[in-house]
Amino acid sequence: MALNLTRRMKPAHLQLIQAIAASGKLQLAADVVGISQPAASRILTEMEKDAGAPLFERHPRGMVETALGAIILRHARVILAEMESLDKEVKHLMAGTAGEVRVGSVTGPASAVLVPALQQLRARSADIRPTVLVAPSATLVRGLEEGRFDFVIARIDAHQEVRDFYVYPGRTEQISLVVRHDHPLAGQKITLRDLRDFEFVVQESGSPIRQSLEQTFLRNGVSAPEIVTNSSSLLIALSMICGSDAIAPQTREVADMLTGTTRIGDGLVCLDLDEMIEVPPYMVIHDAKRQLTRLAEILLDEVLTRL
Repeated sequence: MALNLTRRMKPAHLQLIQAIAASGKLQLAADVVGISQPAASRILTEMEKDAGAPLFERHPRGMVETALGAIILRHARVILAEMESLDKEVKHLMAGTAGEVRVGSVTGPASAVLVPALQQLRARSADIRPTVLVAPSATLVRGLEEGRFDFVIARIDAHQEVRDFYVYPGRTEQISLVVRHDHPLAGQKITLRDLRDFEFVVQESGSPIRQSLEQTFLRNGVSAPEIVTNSSSLLIALSMICGSDAIAPQTREVADMLTGTTRIGDGLVCLDLDEMIEVPPYMVIHDAKRQLTRLAEILLDEVLTRL
C-alpha cells in the first residue's frame, strides 16, 4: 500500500496534508491550496485508501494527524521545502543570477576588464560561482576548443582557425618595463641599448609580449637581450625583479597595478624608455558551437562594455 501511495502522491497532495495539519479544517486547507472542499475530501480519501489507514482523526475541534499521518506530514514538509528550493535555484539559473561560469584571460585584461565585470556581477547576486584562469593565449584558446571555458580573453595566432569562434575586438596594449625602485636604470631616460646587459624575465618565445619586445629591438637595429628567463608566471617575475636587477616586461594595466596600489618591499617602478612597445590587441572569444548559459551571457556583456 505504501508503494502505491508514493507513486500516486503529487505536490498538491502534500500541500493539502500540510494545510490540514496546520489549520485542522478541511475547508480552510482546501482554500489554502486553491481547490474546492469536495476535491480536497476526495484527494484525502484516495490517499487514505492508498495508505491503508486514516491519516487524520476527525474531532469536534478539528482534524488531528494519526501516527501514520504524522510520518507522511514529516516527509511532506521536507519534500515541499526541497521542491521550493529547486524552483528558486532553477529560476536564478535561468535569470543568470546563480550558477557556475568558467572564463580565462591573459594577464592585462584579467585585472582591468574581467575582475571589474565579475565584481559587478557579484553585486547583483552572491550565488554565482566563477572560475577564472589566467594563462597564455595558446593555453586559453586550446581550453576553449576543449570546452573548458565559457569564453576567454586572449589573442589569436595568425594561423589559428577562427571560423568556429565568435570574436569581439579588444584593446591594443602597451608594454611597460617593471623593475625594483632602486634599479640602476630607474629614474632616468633610457634607450633600448641601455637594456641589453640586464636580465629579462618574460613569457616564452612566440608569446605576444615576447614577440613585440624582440621586434622592437630588431626594428631599431639593436640586438635583443641575451640573458632571459622564460616564464609566464607573474609570481616568478615579481620574485626575480625584487631580488635582482632583472627587468619584467608587463602590459601597462598590470604595471600600473603593481607600481600603484601594490607595495612589494620598497615598491616597484617602470623604466622611462624612449621607445613605445605595443602588443597586438586581445580579443574576447567564445565557441560558436556551444550555447552560452544566461550567466555567461551576462558576464560577457559586462566584459564587452569595458573594452
